[in-house]
Amino acid sequence: MTIAPEGRRMLRIEARNAETPIERKPPWIKVKAKMGPEYTEMRGRVQKEGLHTVCQEAGCPNIYECWEDREATFLIGGDQCTRRCDFCQIDTGKPAEFDADEPRRVGESVATMGLRYATITGVARDDLPDGGAWLYAETVRQIHKLLPDCGVELLIPDFNADPVQLAEVFGATPEVLAHNVETVPRIFKRIRPGFRYERSLNVITQARAAGLVTKSNLILGMGEERSEVSAALRDLHEAGCELITITQYLRPTPRHHPVERWVKPEEFVELREEAEQIGFAGVMSGPLVRSSYRAGRLYKQALEARA
Repeated sequence: MTIAPEGRRMLRIEARNAETPIERKPPWIKVKAKMGPEYTEMRGRVQKEGLHTVCQEAGCPNIYECWEDREATFLIGGDQCTRRCDFCQIDTGKPAEFDADEPRRVGESVATMGLRYATITGVARDDLPDGGAWLYAETVRQIHKLLPDCGVELLIPDFNADPVQLAEVFGATPEVLAHNVETVPRIFKRIRPGFRYERSLNVITQARAAGLVTKSNLILGMGEERSEVSAALRDLHEAGCELITITQYLRPTPRHHPVERWVKPEEFVELREEAEQIGFAGVMSGPLVRSSYRAGRLYKQALEARA
């Protein structure tokens, strides 16, 4: 078997990463499981219907809070991504066959769960002529059709910032359009070789120009400097980003990028205050925050800021 140059490079990176053992988490990286009535009812419904959510399959620490708010996240486009990010748990490989029925099934799952707010994310599908744009757009349309009062947040790849592909996605009018920058310019190419920092900012600018509520995420602990985080926050706000989440990197496996530092809770508080001063309409900042954490609440804050 012949391995393509990009595949050989990926194997070298993963071998280098594996030289560093998995880091021991600090005491503040803890989750208290609080199973309220809404969470318990949702869990029972999901088990009964055989539904699949990112919340469960990724072992998200915030599942108890989000499900109590009747919010959940779904992954579309398969489980193989055409790009590789050094922090991401999703495998890189040849994607599954295009599944045009997936949006309907996701819509039915959202309706069955009786969600108030659904986040839809997915893999990059550079193998498809439209990059998977129709798949994202149709999933929004199906959810709105079956559950009109449910808010939908789309967390998208960059679609190479192609205006035609992005217009397809924007035209489905999700309540929030999210595209995660994830890290700072200096280490961006090393962490996200299939993406470009300025291109990601451009996606957010195009979404804001289309009238959508915009959102992004920064992951800390991958080698960035504190001043670079501040600069990235300013870049995002200037690009038109209204909502921001800031989180701690947790290494999924030894193949992934080592944790460079554990950010103390106090720094997350400082960053939240700084982001609010910069002008973001909504900010979630904390060690266990994830980009879809309390997504419905952030959306409401954006609406209030626009009013």
